[in-house]
Amino acid sequence: MGSKYTKRYTEEFKRDAIALVDSSGKTVTAVARELGISSESLRGWYRKARADRGEGAPGELTSAEREELRRLRKENREQQQTTDPLTSPPPSS
Repeated sequence: MGSKYTKRYTEEFKRDAIALVDSSGKTVTAVARELGISSESLRGWYRKARADRGEGAPGELTSAEREELRRLRKENREQQQTTDPLTSPPPSS
């Protein structure tokens, strides 16, 4: 079973780990083992970096696109709450 907390890595560490995968010719799993991190974490960082470079799978969103989607969904929720009479608070008298 996994640990009860999530370890946070700096952006610099993630960039360096991704660069090591690119430059070493080693697999993500081998690099992760050398760095003492989860191969799934490194694989996710690597996949995201490839998408951001335009090398991702067809239809895969970049970080900027994911952020915009998150922001738009939040705005949409907020607008729905203000326009839907069933979820809006009653008008004050």
